Amino acid sequence: MIYHRKFIHQRSKTWVVFVHGAGGSNGIWFRQLKEFKKHFNVLLVDLRGHGKSKPESADQDTDYSFDEIALDVIQIMDHLHIEKAHLVGISLGCIVIRAIDKLAPGRAESIVLGGAIIQFNKTLKVLISMAKILNSILPYMWLYKLNALILMPYRRHRESRNVFIKEAVKLGEKEFGRWLKLSREIKTNLNEFIGREPSSPVLYLMGDGDHMFLPMVTDLVKKQVNSTLEIIKDSGHCCNLDQARLFNERSILFITTHSQEGILSR
Repeated sequence: MIYHRKFIHQRSKTWVVFVHGAGGSNGIWFRQLKEFKKHFNVLLVDLRGHGKSKPESADQDTDYSFDEIALDVIQIMDHLHIEKAHLVGISLGCIVIRAIDKLAPGRAESIVLGGAIIQFNKTLKVLISMAKILNSILPYMWLYKLNALILMPYRRHRESRNVFIKEAVKLGEKEFGRWLKLSREIKTNLNEFIGREPSSPVLYLMGDGDHMFLPMVTDLVKKQVNSTLEIIKDSGHCCNLDQARLFNERSILFITTHSQEGILSR
C-alpha cells in the first residue's frame, strides 16, 4: 500500500484527495494543506516509487501502467472507506486522476486539474525522445533539470522550479527510468483524455505562463461540456506553487460548489 497522510476535519464529511506529478511527492502540496484542512478532510498520497512509497513490484525491472498507479490511489480510498472525494492533481498527476475516473467513474465528486498535461505537442515529443536516448548517457538529474527549465523557463518561476527539482532528487535514477518508459502509455491515455467526457465536473487551473500546455487545454475545454478553465496570472506550469492563494481560493470555491455537503447546506 502506498504511503499516505490523512487529516480529519471535526465537522466536514467532504474529502479532498491530492495527487502529485512525476518526480514529486505529497510535499508539493505544502501551500495547499493549511487552507484545505480548514474546510475538508484531506488525503495526501505518495505515488508508487515517489516520496515514502516503494515500487509495488518486487521485480525492480518490471514496468507499470497508469491504471496500476490509479488503482493504488483507489485502494487507499477503499482502505479509508472514502466512497467519494474531490480529486486535485498537478502536471502528470492529472493523468492519474483521469485514470481513476475511468476505472472508478463516480468516485470523484469533482476534479481540479492544475498545470494539466492533456496532449503531446511536437516540442514535447522531441524532448521525450531525446530524454530516452540521453538517459543511458547522462545523470538523470541533468535531464530533469533541463525538463524543469523548459517547462518553467521564466525568472518568476524560479522558486517552483527549484521545488520541482528538489523533489526529483528523492526519486532516484531507476525510478526515473521507469516513469520515462510510461511516456509510451501516456499517449494512449491522452487520446482517451481528449475523447472521453469525465464523469464529474472538471476545473482546469492553468498559469498564463504555462506555454507548453495552456493552448491545448484551452482548445479541449471548448469541446467538453462539463469542463471549465480558469487562467491564473503571473504563474507557470506549477500554479499551485506560483500563485498558491489564487489556486486555493478557486479550487475551494469549485469543490464547495460541487460537493454534496455544500449542496445540502444551501
